[in-house]
Amino acid sequence: MTLADPWALLLLVVVAADALWSRDGARVGLPVDVRALPVGRARWVWVPRALRTAGLVCCVIALARPRANGEVRDTRLTGRSIMLTLDISSSMKAPDFRAGSRLVMAKQVLSEFVKRRTHDFLGLVLFAGRAFTQAPLTNDGPVVLDLLDRADIGLLPDGTAIGTALAMGEVHLADVPRGTGVIVMLTDGGNNAGTPDPLTAAAAARALGIRIYTVGVSARAVTPTAPYLTGRPASMESPSALTTVEERLLRQIATTSGGQYFRATDDNALRGIMDQIDQAERSELHVTEVLSFHEYFWVPLALGLVLLVASLALRMTILRTVP
Repeated sequence: MTLADPWALLLLVVVAADALWSRDGARVGLPVDVRALPVGRARWVWVPRALRTAGLVCCVIALARPRANGEVRDTRLTGRSIMLTLDISSSMKAPDFRAGSRLVMAKQVLSEFVKRRTHDFLGLVLFAGRAFTQAPLTNDGPVVLDLLDRADIGLLPDGTAIGTALAMGEVHLADVPRGTGVIVMLTDGGNNAGTPDPLTAAAAARALGIRIYTVGVSARAVTPTAPYLTGRPASMESPSALTTVEERLLRQIATTSGGQYFRATDDNALRGIMDQIDQAERSELHVTEVLSFHEYFWVPLALGLVLLVASLALRMTILRTVP
């Protein structure tokens, strides 16, 4: 049993004051003269006053609306807030995967990941030479999927601003409960633009209780790619595989924050990595939702009215007094 409006119980102070005033008034002879009562009834002169006080107490309880739970639903939630950060630099056009380019494959596995996380808050940050929030944290999966589908190369100046993207993701996760914030970053290169430094951003994530999972999306060998596929001038080299130095940076970012680094070299590996992250970040919470209540305010209200009527009836009949 709970009270819908417990603040109404403050009125009990008024009832107590009224009871004290009535008692003191009777003590000095205002306005009741017990000598007007028969000797046998004089001893019960306090009853109407007591009934009146009890009736007012019941009315105050009725105002507080006592109620009990009606229909209850148990829900299981994973309780995570996840920012997906996706590299959309020109090198992501390299056709390393059977499904197509690095970006096409990354978008496919992220879409599958979003569809599985039905009870989480998800957001999306895109980055190249700069970063911007494509989707803020929301539990509306279809909206995130739609905005993810619109992500494409050319929306930002070229480059790989890993630290900037991480810092932007951390801004969205700064206010979530500690330990429930996660950043999943898919990229095919090392940091070469923007601020802050990626390791500084990773240290900030650790301080905020945010884990970072970094995924290197690149085949093991250099991928020959025509310039028109990457959008780069013909004088520039084709997208290359992740170097040892770049992998070391991505691993340090993940380790510093308490997360993990993965290398995806083909379609199956990338899907398997996202499955691992999905399972690692599933800590179920049981939430009980009360969908309806049974109201019982009428019980103390009815009792209070009966007591008030009884008090008034006694004062006007067998315990009637005169000034």
